[in-house]
Amino acid sequence: MSLSVSLGPVALPNPILVASGTFGYAKDAARLMDLSRLGAVVPKTITVNPRPGNKPPRTFETTAGLLNAIGLDNDGLDEFVEKKLPYLRTLGCPIVASVAAKNLDDCKIFGERLDEEPGITALELNVSCPNVAGGVDYGIDPKKCEQMTREFRERTKLPFFVKLSPNVTDIAEIAKAAEAGGADAISAINTVRGLAIDWRTRKPRLGVGGGGLSGPAIKPIALNCVWRIARAVKLPVVGIGGISTVDDVLEFMVAGASAVEIGTANFYKPDAAIQILDGLPIAMEQAGIKDLSEIVGTLEI
Repeated sequence: MSLSVSLGPVALPNPILVASGTFGYAKDAARLMDLSRLGAVVPKTITVNPRPGNKPPRTFETTAGLLNAIGLDNDGLDEFVEKKLPYLRTLGCPIVASVAAKNLDDCKIFGERLDEEPGITALELNVSCPNVAGGVDYGIDPKKCEQMTREFRERTKLPFFVKLSPNVTDIAEIAKAAEAGGADAISAINTVRGLAIDWRTRKPRLGVGGGGLSGPAIKPIALNCVWRIARAVKLPVVGIGGISTVDDVLEFMVAGASAVEIGTANFYKPDAAIQILDGLPIAMEQAGIKDLSEIVGTLEI
């Protein structure tokens, strides 16, 4: 029985990754699980320069979901390379560094700095955060997405995934643009725009108004996006959105994902990824599956 998966040139020991923004830089989770067992860790998204993020409140729990407006709060590229990456290298699992470029010049900076750093298996280009201005513009327009993807392809030798937003008219068109620009895989989806209101105060629950919804509430949206992307491009797809069980993982794979990222579940079930990883071989054996690639993209409609 094989759990290994390939995302273009990236070989992973299994399809269970932990999503950016939900796992920090992995240090807090080390006491809860054997991180070396994970398919990969995707640390918190970094930008070239430090960002303070949005004003609080930044999170609010909703029905079957979590609304957040963190705003890509991070210490910047230099701090990541000097302080975060040395620890990440010790985990014993692949590291997929998540980066957000606000413009094409940032692509050059990321490429020049991260290409020379050992311990990075791949990059995930985040063009889909709904809570910031700048780079997200490149995730909602096919021409701009292809432009940034192509620029990134020319600036880095590392394999990279492009993480897409569901907050677009046709996500398949954006995926095709990323493919044309030279991406090695597509990650989908980031959060869905949402709003929570306190009717008594007549104010939003988050400090900047709306935010991004994640968690089980968005799983049907994410499944649909993955299915549409997988039919539109030849690239492998990493499914994200409301995944918390083995069944969720296998549903995403049938829809067309070759791997998945566990996100919001990390907050309410910190060892969710390991629980899923433990249960995956059991489900495969019960279904007579020898290799996960057997079921990828087998949805019949």
